[in-house]
Amino acid sequence: MTATDPALTALAQGWCALSLLHGRIEAHIERALQTHHDLSVREYSLLDVLSRQHNGEGGHLQMKQVADAVVLSQSATTRLVTRLEDRGLLSRYLCPTDRRGIYTDVTYAGLTLLAEARPTNDKALREALDEAARNPELAPLVRVVESLPASA
Repeated sequence: MTATDPALTALAQGWCALSLLHGRIEAHIERALQTHHDLSVREYSLLDVLSRQHNGEGGHLQMKQVADAVVLSQSATTRLVTRLEDRGLLSRYLCPTDRRGIYTDVTYAGLTLLAEARPTNDKALREALDEAARNPELAPLVRVVESLPASA
């Protein structure tokens, strides 16, 4: 295949459209969360991921798992956790069975803020998808996103 191969060109165009859709959605949600809750998309995502932890087998995430879930490097995740901990939204503690492990939990204040921010996030997501659906390049991607099962 060459760089001018139509299949590669189509793949590149598809990737650009997907990247554009993601960027527009993230920017729209970012503005809404910042304006109404003083939260970034990454902060919201981290609170959301950590709020889903539970007691019992496999219930708490290690920092690498958290980093993977919020799509950040481990060092960036640690900095993000520290910022939210400084705001009183998260707390850290040593793993009771492995003193090398550190777990992070959402505090009551973090859960309260997350509950307040969730409708803003959901509304902004819906608005961004509706706007993108009006763009012929992005409409097929929006339909795919909307058709994904909840567990995806």
